[in-house]
Amino acid sequence: MTVSVEEPTTAAPLVRLTDAGKNYGNILALQGVTLEVSGGEVTCVLGDNGAGKSTLIKIIAGLHQHSEGTYEVEGQPVRFTSPREALNHGIATVYQDLAVVPLMPVWRNFFLGNEVRKGPRMDIAFMRGTTKKELLDMGIDLRDVDQPIGTLSGGERQCVAISRAVYFGAKVLILDEPTAALGVKQSGVVLKYILQARERGLGVVFITHNPHHAYPVGDRFLLLKRGRVLGYYRKNEVTRDELTGLMAGGTELEELSHELEATGGAAAAAAHVLEEEVHELGIGHGAPGAQ
Repeated sequence: MTVSVEEPTTAAPLVRLTDAGKNYGNILALQGVTLEVSGGEVTCVLGDNGAGKSTLIKIIAGLHQHSEGTYEVEGQPVRFTSPREALNHGIATVYQDLAVVPLMPVWRNFFLGNEVRKGPRMDIAFMRGTTKKELLDMGIDLRDVDQPIGTLSGGERQCVAISRAVYFGAKVLILDEPTAALGVKQSGVVLKYILQARERGLGVVFITHNPHHAYPVGDRFLLLKRGRVLGYYRKNEVTRDELTGLMAGGTELEELSHELEATGGAAAAAAHVLEEEVHELGIGHGAPGAQ
């Protein structure tokens, strides 16, 4: 008697980078990045200005090609030549400066570049109804999808862009600093919709410099500094305070504290506060793991 044994099926990540890097001539912008993005997960990429976050986005989104390593989409090696090619593979990018026309209605922006026609005319009724439904499915209840998108708050505009990407078949959603220019309440709104996208099975890449925004929604955390990987963790491998400490950089803060203290006066008082914060975060020069 033959017994058939089912092979365990492990789906490849939606996106996988292995030792990926990017050179611009003699300038090394990114080096040795290994990253996985799976469906139903949020991968947070953290780093200050100049850390390499923008370069990483451009590689995944198809704006630039990697110079080193490999880039795979659902297990297949790729080398995109344009964002449209990446989009055809289900990778959508929502940039911080949203590509919207402020004076156009919400529904018009939702279908911008993908207008639905009935004969020679645009099917306005379908586009209005679809926009309303898709936004409701994401938890956004707009009174009127005919209102100019410029009248919405920054958080609401981000959410319209997320909903639009989901509707047009995105499997991977890259969000470029979506909370950077928002207040506390609107940032919370955007974080809620990031979780909504995750629950709908998308792989989300959340680019941010704020660990307090990243930690509540993230499943994996990639930390970049000056184009190199500072750390790559699952949520159960790092606490929010550790993430904040790694982002802050203990040595740099200690050096700044010493400079302020040498200045004297109010600067010296600020130095003492900074020293206390370094001590509380456990990121001083003598702390475990400090460089």
